Order: sequence, then C-alpha cells, then structure tokens
Amino acid sequence: MSSHSIVLHLVSDATGQTLDSVVRASVAQFDHAEITYHRWNLIRTRAQLRRVLEGIERDPGPVLSSVVDPRLLHELTVGCAHIGVRLTNVLDPVTAVLQDELGEKAVGRPGGQYVMDDAYFRRIDAMHFVLAHDDGQEIAGLAQADVVLVGISRASKTPTSFYLANCGVKAANVPLIPDLPLPGELLHLPRPVVGLTIDPDVLISIRRHRLDIMADRGKDLLMRRDNPYIDPEQVEEEVRWARRLCVRHGWPLVDVSRRSIEETSAAVMELMADWQERTRAP
Repeated sequence: MSSHSIVLHLVSDATGQTLDSVVRASVAQFDHAEITYHRWNLIRTRAQLRRVLEGIERDPGPVLSSVVDPRLLHELTVGCAHIGVRLTNVLDPVTAVLQDELGEKAVGRPGGQYVMDDAYFRRIDAMHFVLAHDDGQEIAGLAQADVVLVGISRASKTPTSFYLANCGVKAANVPLIPDLPLPGELLHLPRPVVGLTIDPDVLISIRRHRLDIMADRGKDLLMRRDNPYIDPEQVEEEVRWARRLCVRHGWPLVDVSRRSIEETSAAVMELMADWQERTRAP
C-alpha cells in the first residue's frame, strides 16, 4: 500500500452512523487518503468483540470506536494495546465535557441516540408526509407542511425533502414548469416557501445523466438528441424564469449547484428559522 493508504476499523455498539459521519467529515480534509474500511456494528457482547479483535489482528490498522459500555470498551482497549494498534473512542472528549458541566456520570447506554421518543415519531410522520406530497402531489395539504420547496426539474427538490424529513421537518415540494400556472394553494400559504435554483451547466449535466439512465433502461430513446430538456439556451432561460418567479413572489432562493443535500437542507432550515422569527407575533 502507498504511504497515503491505511486500514481503518470502525467499531460501534449501534448502527455505526455516528462513526461514519465523523469519519466522512475528517477524511474529506485529506486530498490523497486511500482508506480500506472495516465496519463492525452492533457489537454488544464479549463474543462479538472477540471476533472484532480477531479481525483487527488479521488486518491491523487504527481503530475508531463509539462503544459506550465500560466493560466492552475496556476489553477493546486492552485488545488493541496487545495487537499494537491505536484506538480512539470518538465520544470520550464530548462525554467528558458534558459530565463535568452537568455534574452527572454518563450511563453508558448503547444506541441511546436511537430512542423511540417524540422526536423519532416526528421523523416517521415527516417521512410519510414527504411521500404523500412529493412532486406536487396532494396540493390541498400544503398548508400542513413545515416548508414547501419549489424548483424546476432536477433541482434536488425530492432528495432535499427526504433529508429534511429525516430531521423531523414536514417538507412538500412543487415543480415549477414554464407555461403552467402555479397551484393557487401555493400563493397564500401560512408556511415558508423556498426556491431551489441551480447553475444551468450543472443542471444540463444532471439531466443528461438522467436521460442516459432512462435510455439504458430502454425508455425514451428519442429524448437523447435535440431535446429542449437539455438544450443549453432553453435550460438557461428556464433557470432565469424560475428565479424571476421566486423573486416576484418573495420566495428566498437556495443555489444547490455546489451544495450537498445536507448543506442545502441546512440552508433551508436557516431560512425556516428566519421566517418563523419574522412572523412571530409580538
């Protein structure tokens, strides 16, 4: 392996999402990282942990852990020391700060962040809402949304809506289509409306990729050439039209061209907070 290559073991007593998020954010800071991942999730017994240690010994490399059970964490620490690999428990610094500030000892409950509480059921309700109100469906129910996203085709409305739902936000989305009138319900909503816009060149690339996929599946083969859906002049005019429309109605815009879905969703939630602050009764 090259000098920039490592084997990285991720050991979790839950789903491993916490470790994945930390590692993605950290690895993104390195331009030449080549990492082979070994993920060990739902490790909650000594027998399971022994299999993890055997795997680490077969393919040694640094270990990142989010294990909270003190006994398992101790056994993992001893095992890694015996193998001679570095172990970092990513929750330790934050847990230590909270223990000091709260004056309370952490309980060490595996998967504690996945409790089926009110927030969990809000996320489930939000996911059902998105399914029912995706791409202009159930227009009559827009007033029940927390936010309504509008934008032209392939401007990330649907994936952003689903990510927001995972954050407990009921998001509906409505397509903006030139020459078609807007739904009347959209114009007088007691909810924030946010427009998603995108650079025309980026949009053309996304749409071409979409058409290629459809063609590979034997669908719409005639759409591959001379299609206004990907014609540069028409796409540019479509983008300009949608932006002017949003400005005319006072809907703030989020440019998704170089934003991830997570970043777009964060921007939408900031605009939601601004809207709530402005409309809050004195």
